[in-house]
Amino acid sequence: MNLHAIASPIVAAVNPMLPVTVRISSGNATAADGTRTPSYAAAYQARGQVQPMSSRDLRQVEGINLQGTLVAVYLSGDVEGISRPLTKGGDLITFPGGAIYLVVVALENWGATPAEMWSKVACQLQMPG
Repeated sequence: MNLHAIASPIVAAVNPMLPVTVRISSGNATAADGTRTPSYAAAYQARGQVQPMSSRDLRQVEGINLQGTLVAVYLSGDVEGISRPLTKGGDLITFPGGAIYLVVVALENWGATPAEMWSKVACQLQMPG
């Protein structure tokens, strides 16, 4: 059962879902001089909703030592944060107006099939819109 599909329209009445662009990290490319450049798979469109970080969310990310503007984002699909073992730099979410957020940690992921997948992620503002 896709609970996000059931709850989302109700929450969207007061906090609408926005069209966002998601770029999934595909790792890093290392140049001959040793510099690393993040690489991303082709961007895709999704629907996302920004909410403030709850106290539980803040406790979950407090050990990461993040600074700046942090938000929780609910969105369709399987979105992941930074993973050093997998050498992934975190996915990027671009909102209308151009604000770009880096997904630093996946707070929750749900869904048994790709069509049902949705994520709640902690994001850090990278570039204001």
